[in-house]
Amino acid sequence: MEFPKEPTVANPVQFINQVRAEGAKITWPTRREVVTTTIMVLIMAALTSLFFFLVDLAIRFGITNGLQMISG
Repeated sequence: MEFPKEPTVANPVQFINQVRAEGAKITWPTRREVVTTTIMVLIMAALTSLFFFLVDLAIRFGITNGLQMISG
């Protein structure tokens, strides 16, 4: 039976250099991209809430009328 190998400990200086190298690869969005995606999120949230409001209204209308028809 084989045991898993112990994780190797990286050199702290090497680790910091690797973190800096990965950090240099990050591309931040421009202000215009942030504003555009924020507006899109707000629009989609508004449309989704409107959709669920209308579905809730239709279900409530159907249940209310159905119960009124049953009770006479």
